[in-house]
Amino acid sequence: MNGHKSQPGFGEFVALMAMMMSLAALSIDMMLPALPEIGRDLGVQGPNDTQLVISLLFLGFAVGQIFYGPLSDNTGRKSTVYLGFGLVVVGSVCALFAPSFPIMLLGRFLQGLGVAGPRTIVLALVRDRYEGRTMARVMSFVMAVFIMAPVVAPAMGQAIMVLAGWRAIFGFYLGLVLVVSLWFGLRQPETLATDRRIPFRRERIVRAVREVLGNRISFGYTLAAGLIFGSFIGYLNSSQQIFQEQYGLGPLFPLYFGIGALSLGCASFLNATLVMRHGMRPLVLRALKSMSGISVVFLAIAYALAGHPPLWLFMGYMLIVFFCSGILFGNLNALAMAPMGHIAGTAAAVIGSLSTFLSLVLGTAVGQAYNGTVLPLVLGFALFGVASLAVVHWIERETSEPESTETVSIED
Repeated sequence: MNGHKSQPGFGEFVALMAMMMSLAALSIDMMLPALPEIGRDLGVQGPNDTQLVISLLFLGFAVGQIFYGPLSDNTGRKSTVYLGFGLVVVGSVCALFAPSFPIMLLGRFLQGLGVAGPRTIVLALVRDRYEGRTMARVMSFVMAVFIMAPVVAPAMGQAIMVLAGWRAIFGFYLGLVLVVSLWFGLRQPETLATDRRIPFRRERIVRAVREVLGNRISFGYTLAAGLIFGSFIGYLNSSQQIFQEQYGLGPLFPLYFGIGALSLGCASFLNATLVMRHGMRPLVLRALKSMSGISVVFLAIAYALAGHPPLWLFMGYMLIVFFCSGILFGNLNALAMAPMGHIAGTAAAVIGSLSTFLSLVLGTAVGQAYNGTVLPLVLGFALFGVASLAVVHWIERETSEPESTETVSIED
């Protein structure tokens, strides 16, 4: 039988891509309940310094993406993903046995450098098989499954920490990486034919980068994605402090975090249907207007309440913002990738790296500004939402929707 060499069906392909993307989410969200324990055990001094456990992973993630795409365009998708898996294993072992906070941060950087591989190549793998609205539909299903990871990850991390300590979280994650890498190796064939590969030459890579950055559509939607994800990273950095310290929720933190993630996942799932009916651009505009408007209003309310609105009101606001984010994430990435099918790997790298660098700077600033109130976070959502809306209007002035209704499926 040829089972292991055949192309995986639609459902299995979506599940595998989602699991590969989930490695990044799990490496973040499983750690959130453990941040205070990690800080105490490793001698962290500043109250916001433990946020670096999250930020350093994103730094590695941003750096890694720029290399994986061009490498995958040259050597193929599978070998590049294997390299990423290997770095994740090294980083996980480093963090698992870290004797000090700097070694922990080194391990987290290596983890981020590693998970950038599967995360980046997922975009290229999907683009190799699909385009236009169908690609957005596939990415919405992938994102919907992927977003389920944050729903359960903090609770998993907290349970593991209670039973075996925070270091066991890294042991569990290491085992999961090995399982996913085996699944990928056995079931996913190479999607980039030999005659479509691009030599790994600096000059060609520079030209490809210039093409992505010089394309109004790709650059504009990459910038918009970075702004939106920046506010989300700000939330990831400060969520443990907001829920456990400001609102005093203690062990209930994973529950409230998961509720927010569930709203985002439901929106991503719904987007898979809406995008086929309405198109990507109209959905992006509506979501950005809704997010920006509600954030400006809630910022005024939170300021009037000295930065400490009732928990129920804060959660209501966050559910709306997360729902809008679920509509935006998949569509913004698909719109940015739409003109770049001929250099999908390099384009995925440039788009992912640029948006992550931008979001890392913005999100770290929001997190480090945490002052015991929700004001820095809400201000971040308001400012970045309005800025992203302005960027999209800038794109709209001279372009029409860059998407095709055709489905391209490459069977290798």
